[in-house]
Amino acid sequence: MAKSKKNTSTLNEKKGVLQPKSLNEVVAERHKNFKKKPSTTELVSEILNQNQTALSQAITIIESTAQKHQQQAREIIEKCLPHANKSIRLGITGVPGVGKSTFIESFGKFLVSEGKKVAVLTVDPSSSISRGSILGDKTRMEELVKEENAFIRPSASGDTLGGVARKTRESIILCEATGFDVILIETVGVGQSETAVHSMTDFFLLLKLAGAGDELQGIKRGIMEMADSIIINKADGENLKAAKLAKNEFNRALHLYPAKESEWAPKTLLCSALKNEGISEIWEVVSNYFETVKTNGYFQHKRKEQNKFWLLQTIESRLKSEFYANASIKIELEKQLKAIDENRTTPFEAAEKLLTLQK
Repeated sequence: MAKSKKNTSTLNEKKGVLQPKSLNEVVAERHKNFKKKPSTTELVSEILNQNQTALSQAITIIESTAQKHQQQAREIIEKCLPHANKSIRLGITGVPGVGKSTFIESFGKFLVSEGKKVAVLTVDPSSSISRGSILGDKTRMEELVKEENAFIRPSASGDTLGGVARKTRESIILCEATGFDVILIETVGVGQSETAVHSMTDFFLLLKLAGAGDELQGIKRGIMEMADSIIINKADGENLKAAKLAKNEFNRALHLYPAKESEWAPKTLLCSALKNEGISEIWEVVSNYFETVKTNGYFQHKRKEQNKFWLLQTIESRLKSEFYANASIKIELEKQLKAIDENRTTPFEAAEKLLTLQK
């Protein structure tokens, strides 16, 4: 039998390069065999089975402003609520550049090593011009996102109070129902975001820098009174001496404030998130805080106050949404905006007319 000639045609198809394995096999496994559009019952069932893909899908639904998702979002929250309220909620804030993402990654990896399941809810600032957000926290926390017992969810701040995502409160409930026992909530670090995050967390951690004029900025009544602990980050190398001086300054400032209702005396600590130094000491302080407030009953009291705040915020949000969704309001709003441009009315008179239409 004659041997077949080797095909040397330029049209001959050659074996291509093999596709590489997923860069993150843990994440790939979470997405495996899961429906794209599950029902509410299926979604809740998967959440209670600690499926992080289901958790992401559910958060997407509750963050949606589409009318078709509103009812499903309410049903999901209602069914998950009995399985929530079992976590430690930590708020983390600080000026841009203080190293919040690096700190959260270092702190989160430490907690995972201690056997904790950690969820990170971060709020990315939205542009007031384009309304867009970078949503890059999963990129910045590339090591933490690979941990099986960690979940990172960036959300756009939109136009809500102080840059806190409108549905962060509900996201906390879903994360707790999924079995996460430590929830870290990162603020934008500007405006009134600290106030909003403080109202939905149990422990408020303020990150500071030394040697950047931040000591003076930090000694402000509002933010200092909210802080349960102050962390001087980037306390390493040549900056260590300045960090120690800043720690002393903050400790002196803290003594000027009245005692907290929680009977907790805020602590100032040094850390270097980049070098993983001082992280375990921070968790020890947090643990001591919870031991104190659970013993004296303040923990339960604050959770009740949180629920009241959430109620009022939800009412305000709902009223605002319904107001701008009203067809008559939309038409009259355009008329009043034009009247303001032409100096035929004042903003206050225009607002009064629009509010009258709503009655």
